[in-house]
Amino acid sequence: MTRSLKGKTLVITGASRGIGLAIGERAARDGANVVLLAKTTEPNPRLPGTLFTAAEEIQVAGGQALPVPTDIRDEAAVAAAVQAAVDRFGGIDILVNNASAISLTNTPMTPMKRFDLMFGVNVRGTYCCTQACLPHLIASAKAGRNPHVLNMSPPLSMREHWFRPHVAYTMAKYGMSECTLGHAGEFRPLGIAVNSLWPRTAIATAALQMIPGVDLKLCRKPEILADAAWWILTSESKAVSGHFFIDDELLQSHGVHDLDPYAVTPGNRNFIPDFFVD
Repeated sequence: MTRSLKGKTLVITGASRGIGLAIGERAARDGANVVLLAKTTEPNPRLPGTLFTAAEEIQVAGGQALPVPTDIRDEAAVAAAVQAAVDRFGGIDILVNNASAISLTNTPMTPMKRFDLMFGVNVRGTYCCTQACLPHLIASAKAGRNPHVLNMSPPLSMREHWFRPHVAYTMAKYGMSECTLGHAGEFRPLGIAVNSLWPRTAIATAALQMIPGVDLKLCRKPEILADAAWWILTSESKAVSGHFFIDDELLQSHGVHDLDPYAVTPGNRNFIPDFFVD
């Protein structure tokens, strides 16, 4: 099996910047079609990048881009976005559920509006996008096009210390991972792979800058997740499913042992750890 995403059609949520855009650019370098779903259509001085600037970057990288403004909490909007993807590219081979909402707050400091946002985006959005893409992923499997769903979510761990500081956020991220666990089993007979990918270290994104006290110089770049995602999405879908991959472990298993190029600060070994990795 030749490892390439050339000619494949990917739908990526939360794709206007950061990790979602990096995964799209990596696929574009192979010559993939990339359907970008996000809400950001107007420039924001606090969060650089829009859906349309991201589409331009996909084109420059060598892919075909279709930006579709979408709130993934809206079932009708998701259905319309999926139809737009199929109308433009003829089908869907890969779904990357990257969109996520975060609030690292304890119970008294988590308003129900924020709770609902995290569950609406992380859990409901992931489930809704997967459900909407499923008929086209089934068609991709029947055509032998190696379909995948990749959820950007952590390994499941029922350890108290991952819940105690931010119960709502942990439950919402684990909801994405529960989709991985359940859908991997449900879709395996259909030939569709479902996996999760998560970083060992904090990743330098514009959104991370919004969290007080985070030193981006002690992070890795989004490209580490983009390259790790590429290895997953080019794997045989009937053989690689139901896994919770960690970025550096996966790369090293494929012979990528020099991870220094992914460091924001070359030579740094003192990275900020991400959540949920024991």
